[in-house]
Amino acid sequence: MNHPRILVVEDEALIRKDIERSLTLLGYDVAGSTGDGHEAVSLAMEQRPDMVLMDIRLRSAMTGIEAAKVIRTSTGIPVVFLTAFSEDSTLSEAKVAEPLGYIVKPFTEAALRSNIEIALFKGGEEAKLRMERDRLLRSVSKGQDDDHIFIKHKGRAVRIAFREIEHVEALKDYASFHLKDRRYVVHGTMQDFEAMLPAGDFLRIHRSHIIRLDRIQSIDDGDVVLESGKRIPIGRTYMSRLLTVIQQL
Repeated sequence: MNHPRILVVEDEALIRKDIERSLTLLGYDVAGSTGDGHEAVSLAMEQRPDMVLMDIRLRSAMTGIEAAKVIRTSTGIPVVFLTAFSEDSTLSEAKVAEPLGYIVKPFTEAALRSNIEIALFKGGEEAKLRMERDRLLRSVSKGQDDDHIFIKHKGRAVRIAFREIEHVEALKDYASFHLKDRRYVVHGTMQDFEAMLPAGDFLRIHRSHIIRLDRIQSIDDGDVVLESGKRIPIGRTYMSRLLTVIQQL
């Protein structure tokens, strides 16, 4: 029987050893351990553990939150944070890494086990969704033509002409395609859909928004105003690219 493999990231050596012992007693395999954020990322890439236990406040060049974000984005491996801090500010800061749980130190073996099992279950469900998304994207790319795209909506394939799309908005693991009189919510990431839409017609102007360029009415106070009157915020890192593209239109 294969036991779940867990990577331990904790900069307090004694605590790290205690966690390793607890994991072994609970029937898990330790896939590796470290107290450094950069090494944690490398180990996650190399070992591909089933999950990562990550201390939020690593005393290294890369924080636990930063390391977790890289691991989640690059591999999708579930991360559970270990923290001695339960303040709202700390938890709010950690949300950007999309952890699958938090364990407040000190903790019991029972609490450790229950949090691990919940995270492993959630991670398995996420993996199923990623597989479905990849299958959908493969089918979409096969059905894509010069002027339209097929998306899966409520169990059926829907053909959408590129010219009908006003903008695309991120909704966590989904994206909302906004048309003139309707919208479709589709599973997938903004990176996926950004790659599918014609670069000459569409531009990403925010981490959560892609717009059709010929629908721009004006740029006002840090927003793009579309012909429909909809205001779309411009991300700070996207502004220069937007201005360059507009000058070339």
